[in-house]
Amino acid sequence: MPQLRSLIGTTPTLSFRSLTERINIPVTTTSPPGLSSAVKQDPWSKSGKYALGWVYFCIILLVFTSLLHIYHWLSDRIRRATYKEVAAKSSKSSSPDTDYEMTDMPTNNSTHMFFPRHGQLPSQQAEEETYLSFGWLNKAIAFVRYFFYRPIPVWRTRAFRLLGMRQKEISFPAPGTIVIVSAAFIFVTLYSFVPQPLYYASISFGSPPLAIRSGMLAVAMMPWIVALSMKANFVTFLTGIGHERLNVLHRWGGYICLFLSLVHTIPFYITPVWDQGGLQVFKTYFRGQTYIYGTGVAALVPLIFLCVHSLPFLRNWIYELFVALHVPVSIVFLAMLFWHCHNYLTSWNYLAATAGIWFLSYCMRLLYLNWSNPRRMSWLIGEEAGVSILPENAVKVTIPTQVRWRPGQYVYLRMPGISVFENHPFTIASLCSDDFPSDYGEQYRDMTLVFRPFGGFTRKVLNAAIEKGPMHTYRAFIDGPYGGMQRDLASFDTIVLFAGGSGITAIVSQLLDLIKKMRDSKAVTKQVHVVWALKRPETMEWFKEELRICREFAPPESVHCQFFITAAKRIGPGGFALPPPSPSRPVSDLVHGKIDKAFQGIASKRNSALIRDEAGGDPEKEKELRRENEDAISALPAPTFLPPPKKAFTKSHKPNKLSIPSINTNPHANSKQSFDFGFPSTPTMLQKNLMRFAFLPAANKKTGWHTEYGRPDIPYMLKGFEKGFGKRTCVFVCGPPSMRVDVQRCVAGMQSKIWAGGQSGREEVFLHTENYAI
Repeated sequence: MPQLRSLIGTTPTLSFRSLTERINIPVTTTSPPGLSSAVKQDPWSKSGKYALGWVYFCIILLVFTSLLHIYHWLSDRIRRATYKEVAAKSSKSSSPDTDYEMTDMPTNNSTHMFFPRHGQLPSQQAEEETYLSFGWLNKAIAFVRYFFYRPIPVWRTRAFRLLGMRQKEISFPAPGTIVIVSAAFIFVTLYSFVPQPLYYASISFGSPPLAIRSGMLAVAMMPWIVALSMKANFVTFLTGIGHERLNVLHRWGGYICLFLSLVHTIPFYITPVWDQGGLQVFKTYFRGQTYIYGTGVAALVPLIFLCVHSLPFLRNWIYELFVALHVPVSIVFLAMLFWHCHNYLTSWNYLAATAGIWFLSYCMRLLYLNWSNPRRMSWLIGEEAGVSILPENAVKVTIPTQVRWRPGQYVYLRMPGISVFENHPFTIASLCSDDFPSDYGEQYRDMTLVFRPFGGFTRKVLNAAIEKGPMHTYRAFIDGPYGGMQRDLASFDTIVLFAGGSGITAIVSQLLDLIKKMRDSKAVTKQVHVVWALKRPETMEWFKEELRICREFAPPESVHCQFFITAAKRIGPGGFALPPPSPSRPVSDLVHGKIDKAFQGIASKRNSALIRDEAGGDPEKEKELRRENEDAISALPAPTFLPPPKKAFTKSHKPNKLSIPSINTNPHANSKQSFDFGFPSTPTMLQKNLMRFAFLPAANKKTGWHTEYGRPDIPYMLKGFEKGFGKRTCVFVCGPPSMRVDVQRCVAGMQSKIWAGGQSGREEVFLHTENYAI
């Protein structure tokens, strides 16, 4: 037995919540020698310092990330301001104010001595840029990005085929996330097991020190775990990182907390094994409790549930159930922690901070809700929204709103007329600008959400649009906007945008905003490359008008777009493919219809009251205002289903020549306002294979807007784009995991040319990736 006791006393074990069962036993002259030496080595009254260790670890990481964010924010703003000032001076000095101002120019007396009378011509001095930039810091950042931009390859598994499912792509966290999580795990593990002692000679001396340390660390993690989970939080405010990116740290923080909880729990069950009679003495300190470990078990069970049902495959499988249960179970978990900790040491300080952060974050979210402002028409009833169907059965939701947003941000959308409890994120595809006003009024802007319907809420929206038609309107409740880029695209010399399928929704608003700034001389950008890979050409119709604006209003030869058609169109018997009929839901449709009518009725009464106030008692003016209000309601665009393309054919020519006849599939193609995206015909399968990765007609290639058949060779394209990169370049990608991996790998390789000094004058190649699902 003594050998077993000494062996276990030096062996690390796992556990969690130290605070409740640890007893502060005073040392007296009659105390056993083991207790006196153990308490002096690691006194219980000072065990709260272990929680401070985690706090210091998080603060150091937070300060470092915030300083880096401030550096980039300042450098981007100073660079844009400097460029704007130089452009303003250049516009004034490029030409005289009048045609007669410069009648004679004595070149010898000119400021720069362009043509001196004697001596050689002076060499042109390079103008120094005055924006914030440090060469050593840029090289250090590039060196770190060289490793952190490198992705972990996507794992394609065929195991799902055994269940009748198609092949899945499994992507892993970013290397930066892995490094942070690994550092946190190593820190808490060493901080729990390295200090001695791990156990007392008897549990009658008090709770095992290992359990105390791990429990304090677990409780200290709670404020940070909750802060990383909230949509409006102080971490996002300080670092500029959106909560959707911080959420991965929230999940891994929960897993580490579960690990520490087990490290806290297990010693209480191990120690009594070799300590005969010690447990009975230990129980005397917890009189009145049926089971002395009951409060710990009550806190451990909800934590295990939260971690298990947050696993990716379970969360994706039962997402609606996950959303409905996660927050209520988290509240139960926090309440059980208060009960378990019993205000020992500094435990309640961290739990009170957790509750405070939770409450303040929910209060801040009220500022992001479109129905929480009593000064808006949408107060308590939401906005009016229209739903239309785009080609390829995509859905477009248009919401005239007074909410303001930045390019690339997203909102959570709830439509009670379709589903009361479902609230899903969608990227905003429209630009919030005075150049795009809404018909609802000067204070309104049309928020456009475009998405593909798969299942759940998105499929319900599509089915509702088909059943109720384009004339029906819905009430929409918006939560947001959130997210967006940390950096300003207009501060980069070169921009490369990659989109895959519906990932174009995250790029369109960025592109429109960038071109607007370029036209107003508010952007440093000189070149913009857009690469969009999509399955079928009909998808281009989603943003045909936006792309036309980009092509016509961008500075000459500044924007280049390449479209890649990766699959052929599959036509159904009726000329187009409709979604499968939705199951009958008469009760659900009745409930949602009544809820939507209730909100619509309140909105109608509110509009009627405003009209009466505006008329001021004049019946004629009131009739006129009501007539104008009715005329303002116009039908939404009808669902668009393009007819199947005509069968392409080839004429017989000489064997070595290939002819691609122009076959027009669009009846309006001859219109002056048509937009052909750079390809005039529908090729055969043979022609598609021959043209794979090759440009179509040379005339279209010269314009910078052209279409190709096949998948884009991303490494080859980036290598070609790299030759024209300026001092600062931004690569933006939003697409499937395989596309993101290819872009990340290429951009990571470019960092070596910065920190190794291979490219003179190049300072930064920044990469921004967007989640394909948002």
